[in-house]
Amino acid sequence: MKNICVLVSGGGTNLQALIDAQRSGEIKNGRITCVISSKPNAYALERARDNGIKTRVIARAEYNDIAAYTKAVTDALIEENADLVVYAGFMTILDEQIVKAFPNKMMNVHPALIPSFCGKGFYGLHVHEEVLKSGVKLTGATVHFVTAECDGGPIIMQRAVEVKNGDTPEILQKRVMEQAEWKILPASVSLFCQDRIRVENNIAYITGE
Repeated sequence: MKNICVLVSGGGTNLQALIDAQRSGEIKNGRITCVISSKPNAYALERARDNGIKTRVIARAEYNDIAAYTKAVTDALIEENADLVVYAGFMTILDEQIVKAFPNKMMNVHPALIPSFCGKGFYGLHVHEEVLKSGVKLTGATVHFVTAECDGGPIIMQRAVEVKNGDTPEILQKRVMEQAEWKILPASVSLFCQDRIRVENNIAYITGE
């Protein structure tokens, strides 16, 4: 049984999707053992506590630089014996220390179809605003491994979502979460926990049952 540690900063909707998937048995051979927040008042912490999951707060504001903060988070994950680290609305870009400690063992869900609308500055509603400005007819979500390059790690799973006439960034965000993010993140976590993802030359391959 693999230990899943989830990093959060805000409301924790993706964390809730993982909790629901765990409860329903969708996540095989893994369990969420700890939720770590960069903000002490993140609602995601309440979601974890309500489901009996251990929580820790490592407040970004208490650290002078990203190197010190990354070390604190990395040390905490090692203490928690994390087999998989999931970024679920975690709003801090950590440095290479954590990538070296957990190579191909950290996942992030991005609210667009990478390599479009990704990289530094593309997060939250900003992504959906840019999607609507561009006029594309399909967007979606991507689950990828975290590497030193922002949104540049091996892609594990993607799902497309239609962009509709009259969409606002908020409406599109909700559709992408419901139709893509909340589906492919738990599915990707389950594949990892079953040892069904291998990476070669920065490409992730899903293996058989």
